[in-house]
Amino acid sequence: MIDSDIPYTLPEETLDLRQKVGQFFMPAVFINDTEEEVQQMEKLIKECHVGSICFFHSRASAATNFEGKKKIVHNEKSYDRLLELIERYQKVASVPLLVAIDAEWGLAMRIENTAQYPYAITLGALTNGDDHIQQVGKAIGDDCRRAGIQWNLAPVVDINNNPENPVIGYRSFGDDRERVFGKAKAFLNGMTNSGTLNSIKHFPGHGDTTTDSHLGLPIIDKSMEELMENELYPFKKLIESGVDSVMVGHLLLPQLDADNPSTTSAKIISDLLRRKLGFNGVVISDALNMHAVSKKFPKKGNLEQAAFNAGMDVLCFSEHVKEGMDKILTHSSKERIQESFERVWALKQKVFSIKKKLNQPEPNALSKLNREIAAQSITELYGDASIVAKIKSSDFLNVSASLGKTNSFSEQISSQLGVEIMDLDAGLASNNQNIVLSFFPPAIKPKNQFGIDKSTLGSIHRLIKDKNTLIYLFGNPYVLDILQLKESSNVVLAYQDFAEFQEVAFDHFSGKTKAKGKLPIQLKTFQP
Repeated sequence: MIDSDIPYTLPEETLDLRQKVGQFFMPAVFINDTEEEVQQMEKLIKECHVGSICFFHSRASAATNFEGKKKIVHNEKSYDRLLELIERYQKVASVPLLVAIDAEWGLAMRIENTAQYPYAITLGALTNGDDHIQQVGKAIGDDCRRAGIQWNLAPVVDINNNPENPVIGYRSFGDDRERVFGKAKAFLNGMTNSGTLNSIKHFPGHGDTTTDSHLGLPIIDKSMEELMENELYPFKKLIESGVDSVMVGHLLLPQLDADNPSTTSAKIISDLLRRKLGFNGVVISDALNMHAVSKKFPKKGNLEQAAFNAGMDVLCFSEHVKEGMDKILTHSSKERIQESFERVWALKQKVFSIKKKLNQPEPNALSKLNREIAAQSITELYGDASIVAKIKSSDFLNVSASLGKTNSFSEQISSQLGVEIMDLDAGLASNNQNIVLSFFPPAIKPKNQFGIDKSTLGSIHRLIKDKNTLIYLFGNPYVLDILQLKESSNVVLAYQDFAEFQEVAFDHFSGKTKAKGKLPIQLKTFQP
């Protein structure tokens, strides 16, 4: 189904006040829901005149499984299920739904067997890569529109200036305000070219915190001057350029509002975002089920009312739609309701008026783009380049710490250079002092040491301490902060474990290509 085929002719005048309030709600919908749960959502959409929905993978995914205790079931046919559910939900809607998703690095963020593009931190390593970033934004937008999704809740424009940030990290373009602004602008230009709506997030800036807002309320204790100088800079510049929506994160900024998290703060939404920064578009909340705010409003509907009262237009992941509607209808003026309705309505009019033929992507277009980005982003962090030369010219050991992932990099060293692959224990036991270590951290997020077990981490520590080790890292560069690197350590950052990135890494090792990327962040423990 192509969303541009949806008829959108319902005049505004036919909606009563309750129907208009329904347009503010964006409940979560899940690919792996049961038929009973799907029918319940159909009933909710129909009865409450829901304005938008946001797709997540399953009720065991990160969207509701913050502690990671539920098992996530892999679904090979989730894309087909996505198309089916979009069609069903649109059919029962009195007004065409805005269908949203978090596709920061493609539909693969939520949907199996769909195109995955590089993370923002990888794009942040590109030194002259705005064209490639724009291509990524365009391709992701096209993928969304082909599926019937009009609204990609991206990009992240948080400046990740805290290496211990548990939830942003790799989702940010970096820790420099100009870099974040420029690369976000390129991404937005690409999405706009596809006809996909965007949302810059997480206002007023989620980068400088060690708290995950899924679990608790992060505190950003900075003055307005400090915020304008850094955190707010990308938001301000992008708002001036024009964006469809701004997502407000769940943050406490005591110097601006000591009593209310940003989600429910009129001082932050109405005063700062609307008046000071001049944003007149749609303001959407981060997921309202997140513990940073949901635990503070135990009575159903109160959180939705508080967020709306503070200036919010769209209530993402509202778990209490009916109660929230009743509260807003009871406590909000007709003028306030009309104000938000007009913003949401304008967004719908904009996206559904686009008549754009969406062709299927060229064969191998994704692989070609990923390889080009890999070649431009690969980064050298050399503490002692003479050791690198010594390793490469020696009878080095080809040590793999792939931790369950496909390691074609080591396989290429084996097949093309004739150096047998060995594991960490064999590398440690050998008398050979020269090591090429290819390392694939199991997780992209820092929780539980990026998923690295204590034994593996200990072996890597010993290898780095006792041997001349050249590390090729296929993962989050923040991993380097837990590897106990020395000043003389040498690392090549490939950032992703995609096949294309491993091919480029082998070309780099072989001397066929030079490293052109630049680390977009500051590390705590390793600054060669």
